[in-house]
Amino acid sequence: MNPQIGMVGLGRMGANMARRLARAGVGVIGFDPDANARAEFGSEDRCQSVDSLEALTHALPPLRVVWLMVPAGERTEATIAELATRLHAEDIIVDGGNAFYKDSVRRAVDLASYGVRFVDCGVSGGVWGLDHGYALMFGGSPAAAREIEPFVKILAPAPDRGWLHCGPSGSGHYVKMIHNGIEYGMMQALAEGFALLKGKHEFELDVAAVADMWRHGSVVRSWLLDLTADFLREDAELADIAPIVADSGEGRWTAMEAIDQGVPAPVLSLALLMRFASQGKGEYADRMLAMMRKGFGGHKVTERVTEQVTERPPVGSSRVFKSPS
Repeated sequence: MNPQIGMVGLGRMGANMARRLARAGVGVIGFDPDANARAEFGSEDRCQSVDSLEALTHALPPLRVVWLMVPAGERTEATIAELATRLHAEDIIVDGGNAFYKDSVRRAVDLASYGVRFVDCGVSGGVWGLDHGYALMFGGSPAAAREIEPFVKILAPAPDRGWLHCGPSGSGHYVKMIHNGIEYGMMQALAEGFALLKGKHEFELDVAAVADMWRHGSVVRSWLLDLTADFLREDAELADIAPIVADSGEGRWTAMEAIDQGVPAPVLSLALLMRFASQGKGEYADRMLAMMRKGFGGHKVTERVTEQVTERPPVGSSRVFKSPS
């Protein structure tokens, strides 16, 4: 009999993970509040959609493994609370969202009172994961980790790499939190470097060619550089892209963790603050600075020009990595 798993959350990330499992012969029972997502998912081979969490738990044979790919916070909390009353002793909930690790520690304790086991799993790989596999870092008891290993080995890039049982409950989401903090710093460094290259007008540098060249043999070669070279090749000016960068919980949590531990992490923290700046959250302070300068030195201030900004997806957005955040 083929193994079976429940997948809750059939968005881009959850649905692709389910498809990867199904392609390897796993039977996947999926649920999402969105009826269209359920209908699309149910049309896949070895994928069955249901219209409620109750139906999902009834459709799975014991020992049940239910994998959540839902937004962190209230939705995760509500989903886990409902599943806790419907699952049986020794069943397993895997939270694959980007939850705060302290919430995962608490949830593991809460679920233990129902006899339900909990695994917190950080997932990285974005839209590329379906074909190339996901990096999986998970925490929980050794027994629960062993139970989900068959699924993990399918989701990972290969059975023997790209996954790690990091330790006790909370450790998987902790490792993913730090992973995403590092990601902020790497992205910021690349962006600043290419801004300097672009700003050296007298050299007329082809930044797309530089990015492509650095991909081969350079110490800064990376997947992020590959993605950068890809979109620069399509549009090196990026004139139509609004200079606004969203931030997610993991960057903030990483900066707070550095403060809690008293460990200096200036690159990771400043990368987060630069995202705040891109969102206009430093504009009032900048206006104050301009007025102070005018006050003590009589310097002119620049009047603000109101400009309409039209949001559009980034160039090549169908291929750009994004966390489930």
